[in-house]
Amino acid sequence: MLSSVREQWFSNIRGDLLAGLVVGLALIPEAIAFSIIAGVDPKVGLYASFCIAVVISFFGGRQAMISAATGAMALLMATLVREHGLEYLLAATILTGVIQILAGYLKLAKLMRFVSKSVVTGFVNALAILIFMAQIPELLNVTWHVYAFVSLGLAIIYLFPLLPRLGKILPSPLVCIIVITLLSVVIGVDVRTVGDMGSLPDTLPIFLIPNIPINIETLFIILPYSFALAAVGLLESMMTATIIDEMTNTPSDKYRECKGQGIANITSGFMGGMAGCAMIGQSMINVKSGGLTRLSTFSAGIFLLVLVVFISDWLSVIPMAALVAVMIMVSISTFNWNSIIHLKKNPKSSSIVMFSTVLVVVATHNLALGVLTGVLLSALFLANKLENDIKVSMSYEGAARLYNLKGQIFFSSSDSFFNFFDFEENVNEVIIDLTQSHIWDITSVAMLDSVVNKFEKNGTTVTVRGLNEASSIMIDKYSTRVRTE
Repeated sequence: MLSSVREQWFSNIRGDLLAGLVVGLALIPEAIAFSIIAGVDPKVGLYASFCIAVVISFFGGRQAMISAATGAMALLMATLVREHGLEYLLAATILTGVIQILAGYLKLAKLMRFVSKSVVTGFVNALAILIFMAQIPELLNVTWHVYAFVSLGLAIIYLFPLLPRLGKILPSPLVCIIVITLLSVVIGVDVRTVGDMGSLPDTLPIFLIPNIPINIETLFIILPYSFALAAVGLLESMMTATIIDEMTNTPSDKYRECKGQGIANITSGFMGGMAGCAMIGQSMINVKSGGLTRLSTFSAGIFLLVLVVFISDWLSVIPMAALVAVMIMVSISTFNWNSIIHLKKNPKSSSIVMFSTVLVVVATHNLALGVLTGVLLSALFLANKLENDIKVSMSYEGAARLYNLKGQIFFSSSDSFFNFFDFEENVNEVIIDLTQSHIWDITSVAMLDSVVNKFEKNGTTVTVRGLNEASSIMIDKYSTRVRTE
């Protein structure tokens, strides 16, 4: 027990604390921006990011993954806030958490098995593009100083790690933020800062119960939003966990993560915060800055709160250009460049799925819709491939006509199999050999029943053989015509 706690919390203390500080700094402008998108006071997003990061560090199923207020969630709650106000948002956030906990116990994370590698790649590339696009407003209609700071910041981020000793001690994103801030203060350049994003809270969050009527009408108002928030939050969290799994070559507990997200959102709602989920950008910053354990996620939340509440005067002078440089680095490192380099080698269907996922996510800013598009296309391509792989060979076994079926028999391929049979041939007996086939659904059974029925109407005896155990169960349960041997 103690060894597990030590490994999950205290095996990388220096790296985790420094990474947490970098993430805490980067979370602040994003939390403020997401609050603005949702139509609430900046402190709602900041409190949410603090609460969710701290709680998920204890209850989450993926070490070193950062969860906080996110843009995808903020977009979903804007209408609720506009029509009903903040109190209803807090209630919806709590209900979102309850739904996510139920999803964890129901093990709905299994649905991730239907998300192909091409969809995950498209998801990652789309997020990289969105992260970069989110920085563009900070680079428009600005003075040359901003471009100089961003360029210098990127140079520090990529060159500092090359230094023999210091490069391994301090994370380059943190060095970037410190150097750019000091340079800005010393020179006295008038550039946009974190303080210009909105007012920062000066008090700690407190426990509160949403002031709303507790009745069926209220439930019907918040339930659709809560379901949408829970679905998008879990989808983004599961996708991010999968990506961090691959980056760190370590496993995660997706069921625990679902429950952890729920507990975190319930806590956020009772502490005056909005709903949130895992953040791929901040998680990438954390891992690339040296964060490996739960301590990095915990310290990110704690640093965020300390920074905004106790040293907001210092924090407010950080140029946005420094954070833009960090986020551009995240965008570049997040994008799966191999998916472009190996485009000609990859199957066309995989590339179409990947590009479709990217296009839908970037066009709609709706991660769930993009992933759903990718999953549906993957299913269609798979069905088409299985349908094209079917083969039927015909021969004689004595006086009987033998049909040897090869391939997967399911709703999409049933018609193709049916068309292979010659019902006009003058034979007394037909044998259908399914040794190299598998029957998947009721549609397939119905197809075989139709084949048998049509042959028998012509006076031909039909025998089906070679069924595997699963196919036999389907035939025995649903067929009305098939005789097996």
